[in-house]
Amino acid sequence: MGDARRRLFWLPLAVALGCSDDAGQSGRRDAGATTGIAVEGACETEGLGIDGSSQVDFLRRIGCSEDFQALASDPIDATLPGARSAKVVYDTAQGEGALYFQNSVLYQIHYDFVSTHLSGGGLPLVPQLASFNTTEYYSAGRRFILGAVTYYEDPGVWALELAPYDTASATMIATLFRAVKDAAFFGPALAFHPTSDAVTAIAKKLPADIPRVTTDQLYAKIDYQPLNIARAVGKLVFTTADALDQGQYLSYQSIVVLDEVPNDISVVSGIITQEFQTPLSHLNVLSRNRRTPNMGLRDALTNPTLLAHKDQLVELDVTAQSWSIRAATEEEGQAYWASQRPEPIVLPPIDLEPRELLDIEDIAVESSGETLRETLKRATNAWGGKTAQYAILAKTDGVPLKKAFGIPCYYYYAFMRDNGLFDTVDALLADPTFVSDMEVRANRLAQLRAAMLEAPLDPTLESKLAAKLAAEYPGQKMRFRTSTNSEDLEGFPCAGCYESHTGDPSDWEKVRDAIRLAFASTWLFRTFEERSYYGVDHKTVVMALLVHEHFADEEANGVAVTANIFDATGLDPAFYINVQHGGDAEVVHPPEGVTSDQILYYFNSPNQPTTYLAHSNLIPVGTTVLTKYQLYTLGAALAAIHDRFSAAYGPGAGNHGWYAMDVEFKFDNQAAPAELATPYIKQARPYPDPGGSQ
Repeated sequence: MGDARRRLFWLPLAVALGCSDDAGQSGRRDAGATTGIAVEGACETEGLGIDGSSQVDFLRRIGCSEDFQALASDPIDATLPGARSAKVVYDTAQGEGALYFQNSVLYQIHYDFVSTHLSGGGLPLVPQLASFNTTEYYSAGRRFILGAVTYYEDPGVWALELAPYDTASATMIATLFRAVKDAAFFGPALAFHPTSDAVTAIAKKLPADIPRVTTDQLYAKIDYQPLNIARAVGKLVFTTADALDQGQYLSYQSIVVLDEVPNDISVVSGIITQEFQTPLSHLNVLSRNRRTPNMGLRDALTNPTLLAHKDQLVELDVTAQSWSIRAATEEEGQAYWASQRPEPIVLPPIDLEPRELLDIEDIAVESSGETLRETLKRATNAWGGKTAQYAILAKTDGVPLKKAFGIPCYYYYAFMRDNGLFDTVDALLADPTFVSDMEVRANRLAQLRAAMLEAPLDPTLESKLAAKLAAEYPGQKMRFRTSTNSEDLEGFPCAGCYESHTGDPSDWEKVRDAIRLAFASTWLFRTFEERSYYGVDHKTVVMALLVHEHFADEEANGVAVTANIFDATGLDPAFYINVQHGGDAEVVHPPEGVTSDQILYYFNSPNQPTTYLAHSNLIPVGTTVLTKYQLYTLGAALAAIHDRFSAAYGPGAGNHGWYAMDVEFKFDNQAAPAELATPYIKQARPYPDPGGSQ
């Protein structure tokens, strides 16, 4: 295994991180002034027979690493990898206060523990869950002070944490901190880690003897980033994003080690990048859809354990806490690839009846006796998935959108038929060399796309489009967005498979080019490979277009998920938001070295706290891309989208597993430059279950 296995989490390490700005300004000791070192003591579990088959409900003290190991679990919200956590309860109803370290495997939430062990029998009764949550996280007169001790392995930090929405005072935090410090072997190394902006504001009032560590400081010391938890077998290939952009071909049986996130990548068995990724990047969404491992590892290209397996068949295992790699056999490879091959996806029959260019409100009109899911499927057959979803958004209160219309699938079908392009596709698919040789396949597909760029459009489409743009969108550049019947599907979302383009009606040839380029992206090499892997019949794919005004110079762009992507249990609800300043640096594929604001927004919690996991480096230090009000307006739209599509994909449709929508948005003020930039939703589609089910 070599250094592929991470250090055992309970090794005592000193905290030695740089001072944060606010520590320097206040004179308070953050984790910049090195805390003490955890010192092993006598184990409380010694003699209790605690082992892998037996457990203890709680301990009053943590004397050694084995004690912590007996109680700790993976955090519910695993935003930072390599962490183990044990919840703590301080009961003010018992004399001068009593501290409990609860078994966080047996009792995932504080309420389960206190209602079992600290209710009745001479103690006050613990109320029902709803009342408990209201008083014990938000009330100044609460009975319990609740938190967790987390050990972050890479930075070697022992941290006391509160829930991001907890409104505990500085006095309460200090009381809990000192109780934990006095009762644990890691007490000398303990620091307080604020988990949201609201908690950070309170933490500034802590006494000077309580050190703090920030999320930024923790991230800076982490070298491993698990993006998609999975196991794979494949040939370990070292390459660069530039080589892929220049046309290097990878087999689906490859596990690829890259310097940075590439613009595009075909189906592979696994991905390792030495540049950390954003969780909502196209690369990671594709990995989730494919159920293949994806991880970030600093200095991956020079990692000795990886280099020892270069160009060999290996098994890569990516977990929330660690990664490992070992040599694999050909038999293991064949068995794995056979097991991973998805069931062929058969697209429903194409609906070529609609010929008019309809306003978005007139598409995907719901009818009585039809579920929202059925409405979406019906509309997708004629208008593509993106347009169908957008049409539902347009009929949802509280969702800001650009005015839009749809060009139905018929015109792509007619374009391919009338220009003999379907005949070309037939010839390609019947050619054994095209089927077996990736390089030949890539070249022939490029030739097909080139032919499409020279082919004429349907004159009827051109005349209808020119009339509509002149009458309803005078003088505006227009965005022609791809919307196929083979994307945003359960089991095959195909994120980033197709390419949208902009056309200016003042130069009609640019409009023609935009449409033809969008149509031609149906036959991009990576898109073709993706469909082939999933068994999609290429000739059953058709493309509609969603058309709206072009965003010229938006103030911000981003992607959000309407649930906490780090919490598969649903016990820590939040919106995950990834947002960047301006429009030149996309959050799904940022330029090398560019970071964006990554936020957990607890929109449905009192006070709506925010946790910034990372910050944009395109704006001044200490600022954020969105103001608090802008974040609220976005959160309101995300809540409306989450509730609306529940009837298609979530609890409203009888699905009581993990559910979320993947939402792209912009902030723009071009309609009223004197006003604050406002959000516009670009699209929404189901987000893959982080637990692995679809």
